[in-house]
Amino acid sequence: MTSHGQSVGGPAPSTGVEPTPGNERSSAGVVGTALSGRARGAVAIGIATVVLFLISALLAPQSVSSGAISAMLPFAAILAVVAIGQTLVVQQGGIDLSVPGVFSLSVVVVTKLASSGTTGAIVMAVIAALLISAVAGAVSGFVVARLNVAPIVATLGMNALLIGATWAVSEGAARRTPTGLSDVIGSTVLGVPVTVVVAVVLTIIVGVVVRLTPTGRIFEAVGANPRVAVAAGIAPLRYTLSAYSVAAVLYAVAGVLLTGIVNTPGISEGNTYLLPSVAAVVLGGTSLLGGKGSVLASLIAAVFFTQVDRLASTLGLAYGWQILIQALALGLGVAFHSGFRPGRTRRTAAVEEPRKPVEVS
Repeated sequence: MTSHGQSVGGPAPSTGVEPTPGNERSSAGVVGTALSGRARGAVAIGIATVVLFLISALLAPQSVSSGAISAMLPFAAILAVVAIGQTLVVQQGGIDLSVPGVFSLSVVVVTKLASSGTTGAIVMAVIAALLISAVAGAVSGFVVARLNVAPIVATLGMNALLIGATWAVSEGAARRTPTGLSDVIGSTVLGVPVTVVVAVVLTIIVGVVVRLTPTGRIFEAVGANPRVAVAAGIAPLRYTLSAYSVAAVLYAVAGVLLTGIVNTPGISEGNTYLLPSVAAVVLGGTSLLGGKGSVLASLIAAVFFTQVDRLASTLGLAYGWQILIQALALGLGVAFHSGFRPGRTRRTAAVEEPRKPVEVS
């Protein structure tokens, strides 16, 4: 058992966890650096989003009309919820390819179990979708953390299982959204769509937990360097499990939100959210090496990509062009946030960045 304030593992990345008076100044400097990095990501994507809306106003004024923005925001909010979940996984140095399966299965479970339209049936259907997603995410996290399977392989396999379950439950047929669910999710709160309210609330909750609590700081430290975390007596397993499980729950929430604003959601709705969710996370400045991340920047990036799709549709561009634009933005985001050093790896980054003692209580 390591005593409070003891340095563990020699030179190691600072976690920002419980700094002692002796290292208060250095801890403050590290936290300041991390915050400035997060702020840069949020500011950069914020500026890019403003520029995008200005370009939209010049090329297709109808794409930024009040009606168009009102129609765009609910879908941007849904992408933002998915991106928040993806952010948590990326902060643990992974990537989640099970988004389509979790999202689509949640849609199917809710529309089938709540087909009667009663309040009780809707509540039970939503709970069932969230529980199934939490278990699926936990399994993915366990396979990654305990069995040392690459995140891409683990989540791709889980996605295949969930897609199969989606087809089995739906029997290949889409169902209408229960009226009670659409009445709630399709409504507004003080003129703001419920989907937007949910996205903002979730962003605040996740952001506060990750950035302002001891658990959140350890979460980021584990993602930044799991080996140092182990040397410090921290078990990465539970943090990895939490990341994948909470992320899957957020994908399910997004699926429920979509179900509430679409009359007859398809059984493959989740397919359109995988690439944009990863692109939003990267463009928001979350490090693909793990550790640092910003859910606020991911939310802004979700608005950016949704408006890109809206502009492309207004200009009459084919869907293929929209995918190419997303991929291009993803590549530019990686280049920008990596300092235009595409060959940089976790190992070289660890050598380049200054290391500080890990403090554990």
